[in-house]
Amino acid sequence: MKTRLLLISLMFTAMLSYAQQDAQFTQYMYNTINVNPAYAGSRGAMSIFALHRTQWVGLNGAPTTNAVSINTPFNNSRLGLGVSVINDRIGPTTENTISGDLSYTIPTSENVKLSFGLKATANLFDLDINKLTPEQEGDSKLTQNYNNKFSPNLGAGIYLHSDNAYVGFSIPNFIQSNRYDDNEVAIFKEKINYYLIAGYVMDLNYNLKFKPALLTKMVQGAPLQVDMSGNFIFNDKFTVGLAYRWSASASAMAGFQVSEAMYIGYGYDLETTKLKYHNSGSHEIFLRYEIFKNNNKITTPRFF
Repeated sequence: MKTRLLLISLMFTAMLSYAQQDAQFTQYMYNTINVNPAYAGSRGAMSIFALHRTQWVGLNGAPTTNAVSINTPFNNSRLGLGVSVINDRIGPTTENTISGDLSYTIPTSENVKLSFGLKATANLFDLDINKLTPEQEGDSKLTQNYNNKFSPNLGAGIYLHSDNAYVGFSIPNFIQSNRYDDNEVAIFKEKINYYLIAGYVMDLNYNLKFKPALLTKMVQGAPLQVDMSGNFIFNDKFTVGLAYRWSASASAMAGFQVSEAMYIGYGYDLETTKLKYHNSGSHEIFLRYEIFKNNNKITTPRFF
């Protein structure tokens, strides 16, 4: 048992140091505001979004993420505003990230717009030493918790979009910061994340659409992350699709437009690495609710 706990602790230390920097989402195409501030207000309505993700079910200390956001155009102007909160728990650590987003949109043609965004973030990091299994009891370096260690950050993004396509590039965190260090050696360091996103909606027939999407994330010291997905949309109401995270997992997704204002979605991930033998997959569910829709600017349904 002690050997297993030690191996799990080592695994999470490796993840924290090199792999999963920002919170990971399967249905990233609905949660764009968390990675690109230029998305704020782009839907032409006040969009309220909530998501819960349970990763690697059955593995003790596996990541659990909750995200809530709201974004809206500002007073029928070219400005967009957004606020988001992410709670991310991995093993003995908890991160709470609070972000504010500001965007400015310029029409480049009758159907295409280019948005620029800025993101300001406050991060609160907790380390609960009671959840650790030290190799030596009474280790003096593990005598106190790290509660609400504060670190600020700034980010930016651009977002080119029309009614049926989008592409964006963003850096949500320009500042590299140490969440936790030991004798001036960074154990958990927040590195700069680079995101490239793209998507397109094409009509296959009068009641069927196909929506491919892509998210690429690059972090220094970690493998390139490429997420690809393809969704079929039936009667502008029901969505079903598959996704693949390169060398990591395969996913199935479904969503339903309950009403003009409400959309719900679910995703299931199946790990493709050796970690699949130690968990029963990952679950993700979200709800989006929109109010104060600007019907003067939105003439067709929006699928991203």
